[in-house]
Amino acid sequence: MTRIILGIDPGSRITGYGVIRQEGVRFGYLGSGCIRITAEPLPERLKQVFDGVSEIIRQFQPDELAIEQVFMARNADSALKLGQARGVAIVAGVNAGLAVSEYSARQVKQAVVGTGAADKTQVAHMVAHMLKLPGTPQADAADALAIALCHGHTSTSLTKMALDKHKLVRGRLRK
Repeated sequence: MTRIILGIDPGSRITGYGVIRQEGVRFGYLGSGCIRITAEPLPERLKQVFDGVSEIIRQFQPDELAIEQVFMARNADSALKLGQARGVAIVAGVNAGLAVSEYSARQVKQAVVGTGAADKTQVAHMVAHMLKLPGTPQADAADALAIALCHGHTSTSLTKMALDKHKLVRGRLRK
């Protein structure tokens, strides 16, 4: 089964995106970058996030969207703005009919690096290695690609576990 996954690393100033193709357990790079917000009032910044994510969805036609969950920042105002940027990115995905999955930063690091305590440099290095990129992507784009990879690994594992459980149950019913 082939699917295209859009990963989003939300931000009210810079929103990273990464798009990958998954075929079974193989991943391929399709694109990545950053939506750089230039507007000043918050409502205009949120509109730019929404429009940017909507354009990426039109361009790449993903099947699913994966996004990072909000973490509690030291500054409550920053956390609220991040949550709002995240919300408009989710709405852009839902408006396009995409299933949306959410992952904590720790889950993403665990799936890509093998430890939830990995730093940004380790994540970017593993993303470049896993997708066979010629160089390391910009930090926000690397994080978005990591979110997409996390979703690919997680959903594949959950599907396999469900199939294995189904086979086990069916095996017991036959006896």
